Amino acid sequence: MKWDEQTLGQICDRERGLIQTGPFGSQLHQSDYREEGIPVVMPQDIVEGRINLSSVAKVAEETADRLARHKLKVGAIVMPRRGEINKRAFIKESEQGYLCGTGCIKIELVGTVLEPHFLYYYLEQPQIVSWIEQHAVGTTMLNLNTTIIRDIPIQFPALETQHKAVSILSAYDDLIENSRRRMALLEESARLLYQEWFVRLRFPGYEHIRITSGVPEGWERTAFERALVLQRGFDLPIQAREDGEVPIYGSTGINGFHNKAKVPGPGVVTGRSGTLGEVHYVAGDFWPLNTALWVKEFKRVTSLFSLFLMRKMDLKQYNGGVSVPTLDRKTVHRVEVLIPPKSLLAVFDEFVVPLFEQMENLTLQNQKLRTASDLLLPKLMSGEITV
Repeated sequence: MKWDEQTLGQICDRERGLIQTGPFGSQLHQSDYREEGIPVVMPQDIVEGRINLSSVAKVAEETADRLARHKLKVGAIVMPRRGEINKRAFIKESEQGYLCGTGCIKIELVGTVLEPHFLYYYLEQPQIVSWIEQHAVGTTMLNLNTTIIRDIPIQFPALETQHKAVSILSAYDDLIENSRRRMALLEESARLLYQEWFVRLRFPGYEHIRITSGVPEGWERTAFERALVLQRGFDLPIQAREDGEVPIYGSTGINGFHNKAKVPGPGVVTGRSGTLGEVHYVAGDFWPLNTALWVKEFKRVTSLFSLFLMRKMDLKQYNGGVSVPTLDRKTVHRVEVLIPPKSLLAVFDEFVVPLFEQMENLTLQNQKLRTASDLLLPKLMSGEITV
């Protein structure tokens, strides 16, 4: 089968497609962001091929309308133009109308020559990722521009073959996404239970417990550090990492993998520098980077209680940095928190530990699906497997 080869720019010109950077900083100011509104996709919001809404900033509809040319359409591909330039996300119907942020580039194709979903998978290939990194500019931080994106070499078959390849790979993605949804529901069940028992104070037997100044009998309001202790993570340069299955956690979550763990699981990790407020539960052993804080000691609470406690605290408010957001650990340690008795913590764990065990099984299942998809991807993209 004969495959065509053109640059992405040539294909865009043939299709009257678009390769465009997000708005300039002068067009979108910090004062434009709101608690509610239209999501603005920035590099940190692109996670595992999708948009992570937990961290996304938002603007009012009138601001989005003013920047209408930067709105994302269904089938668009959005990727960082600086920093982690190997990431990308495929815009789904539910995400239509989001804004391409200042730090991103969007690619829009009509699909008469190159199927947008085919391009999304094509860009995931290691040799294409390597090509992009080699042609990026900058020393301390890699940067992309529209010229570099237009020059990406694309080899592609007839549209019918593209559609078949996409249907195979997207079937894996659909299974992975279904598992993600199940995990989200399981975690939401645990969060609602925490909310009911430890925030609304409707725990088992609450009708018979006296509450004084917001503290139930047998509970204690005390400093955070008397319940658990946060510790800064450890350096691990990319060149020092070796292939393995131990997750490396940075400020936004998993940052890679290594063959050695620094901390035994289960554990809880949050951002120390850069991105603040995200709190992650880690079932197994892991390596926290120096951009993260990890719970060194669970003094009077369990790991899963700590997870929801820290999320409820909204740690972003304890930013002690000026140019770079930095979580002030000492300030957090002084914050007063409400600690339930050990007996109630044990009952809480009886309910939520099985939920997180199911989530861990689904995570392992997704890893196997991703491995199978990764093996198929280069063969489908090169035509080695005929479809």
